Formats: sequence, structure tokens, C-alpha cells
Amino acid sequence: MNYIWLALIIIGIITAVGTDIYESSVNKYKNDVEFDALIELKEKPSVETQVKGILKVSGEYYKNFYSLKNFTQDTIRNEITLRLKSDSTGTAILNISETTPDFWKLMAKGKGTNTDKLIANVKKFEKVGENSYKVSLVFEKISLVKIKQVLNAVIEYSDIAVKIAIGLIGVMALWLGIMKIGELAGLINLLAKIVKPLTKRLFPDIPPEHPAIGAIIMNISANMLGLGNAATPLGLKAMEELQKLNPKKDTASDSMVTFLVINTSGMTLIPATAIAVRAALGSGDPAAIISTTIVGGFAATIAGVTAAKILQRLKIFKKELEENNENKKEVEG
Repeated sequence: MNYIWLALIIIGIITAVGTDIYESSVNKYKNDVEFDALIELKEKPSVETQVKGILKVSGEYYKNFYSLKNFTQDTIRNEITLRLKSDSTGTAILNISETTPDFWKLMAKGKGTNTDKLIANVKKFEKVGENSYKVSLVFEKISLVKIKQVLNAVIEYSDIAVKIAIGLIGVMALWLGIMKIGELAGLINLLAKIVKPLTKRLFPDIPPEHPAIGAIIMNISANMLGLGNAATPLGLKAMEELQKLNPKKDTASDSMVTFLVINTSGMTLIPATAIAVRAALGSGDPAAIISTTIVGGFAATIAGVTAAKILQRLKIFKKELEENNENKKEVEG
């Protein structure tokens, strides 16, 4: 699995680099190309003084300038701040907001920093009306957008992961404590005796008092309470005990397959982890998923166990197991 993740990461990086090289070759972001527009100013601009105005651009011109096939907006209006020199050149700051076209937002994010603005050099500035001015802008160079997006995503989601993890601490500590108390109080052994008829049918090749039964029950209980983190070590312990009973060490036994099906089918009564995640992310009703989770989990479990039991009865699998048992007896003999 680690190799798969490594391969996906490498493929993602190569794809991002390849995309950046292609975008640079076709000059997708029109680096060093003058962009013509109109600016509406409420007051006359003065030298070396910042003045705010509205940048107006025809949607058709914008679409053709950046070669955007699906752009449909008729007119673009965006807040802009100017600082001019005596020769009518200077600097402009395009403020990124919700109404800013997506392509300019992408360019702003592609810088990696100060994603709420785009800076441009003013090449030409001339009056064409009472409060209107024609400008030619050259936006700051945009490059390596995809790689920067990958790096920004890594940093952003690392921060989100920490916040979610901290939000989970309280819920996880509560339910893990309850599980530990139940174990020390002997409730796990009592539960094992109660569900013994069921476990005997699901796992007929496991002795009733074998440690694997206790680990399986604790794992299923943790999963039914939605405690995935608590269920993981119990599941590993159960598999370790099942491996001791497995006659063919390089192949999963019937009990292993059945247990894996139950473990991964999502049979949950109280999805505590999912509820905690929803609460940490600000859900208005984090427990709203309980009924859906119960129905979906039990349906998946019944379907999975049924399929496992049917496949276990097929002659091809039974024959392989019988041949293995005979070979084992010959080796021991």
C-alpha cells in the first residue's frame, strides 16, 4: 500500500510539472502581454497617490485574451487601486473578491502568496471621458501554478488534519475509556458468552474459548460504536490470533475472510467518529447520519457475509483447503 501511495504522489508531481511546462510554453497566463481595459475613477488621480476605481472589461475581450472557451460573462467590473507616476505609468492592484472572474482568481492563487490581489504594471493611462480612463496593464508573471497548488494543498490540509484530530480527542477519549472499563469489568467476557451462538455459526473453526473470539467481539463492538481508531488494534490482535489457527499460513482462512468482511462492511450503531468529524467541521446536526449509517452498514454486512459463506462452500476452495491439510499431515507424519 505504501508503494501505491508513493507511486500516486510521484505521478501527481510529474503531472503537475508537465502541466506547468505546457502552460508556460503556450503562455496561458499571458505573461508580458498588455491587457487593455477601462477604469472608472471617482476622483482625478494625482502623482504618487493611491486612488481606487472600478476596472471595466468586455467579456468578449476577456474571453479572447485568455482563450477561455466557456466564459459567458458580458461585462467584468472589478475593484482596482492605482498609483501613478508623472509619466502616466505606475502600479495597479486588482483586488480579488467573490465577483472576480475565476481565471484571475486562479492567477492570484498561482502566486502562492497574497492570493487576494493581483499586481500589474501600468504601461499606458489616458483619459477618454469625464471619469473614464483607458489603461494598458501587464500583470505580474504567473508560473508553476500546479506545483504551487500542490504545495498549498499540502499545507492547507495538514492544518485541517490537525484541527480535526484535536476535535476528535474528547470523543475518542470518552469511548476508549468506556471500552477499557467494560474490559476490566468483565463485560467483554459476558458479551462473548451472549453472542456465542452467533460467533459459533460465523466462525465454526474457532474454539469457543480461544482468545481470537474476545478480540473479534471487541473489534466488532468498537466498530458498532463508530470507534475506528479503537477498533484497529483490536482487529490486528484478532487477525494475529486467527493466524495461529490458520492451517495455510500464506492464505487467509475462512474465519479471516468472514471477520474481514464484517470489519470493513461498516456495521455501526453509533458512528461516533463521523459525528465528531461533522461537529468539528461545524455541522448543524452532526448526528443526522445515524439512521442512514445503521441501515447501510447492516445491509452491507449481510451482503458481505452471505457472499463469503457462499464462496466458502464452492468446491474449488474446499478442495484446495483439503489438499493443504493432507500435505500438512504428510509433512508432520
